[in-house]
Amino acid sequence: MKRITKNQTRVEMALIDVIAEVAGKVWKVEAEVGQKLEEDDEVVILESMKMEIPVGAPADGTLKEILVGEGDAVAEDQVIARIEA
Repeated sequence: MKRITKNQTRVEMALIDVIAEVAGKVWKVEAEVGQKLEEDDEVVILESMKMEIPVGAPADGTLKEILVGEGDAVAEDQVIARIEA
């Protein structure tokens, strides 16, 4: 365990999950790993029931992981990406 003295500040970054709100297929990946995102910026677009459904960033941060690719099937509430905030 790292000790922190009085004059040091410890900053921890949080990983925030980007979650698919509906089941469908990944139609297009809009963001790239390392990209800075603002809340509601599109990360991926899902296709469900012949509709295109954008999935936005839940918070400001940097995209750390994309866990799906174009054409992948996703389930409702599946984590599809992670953002470091």
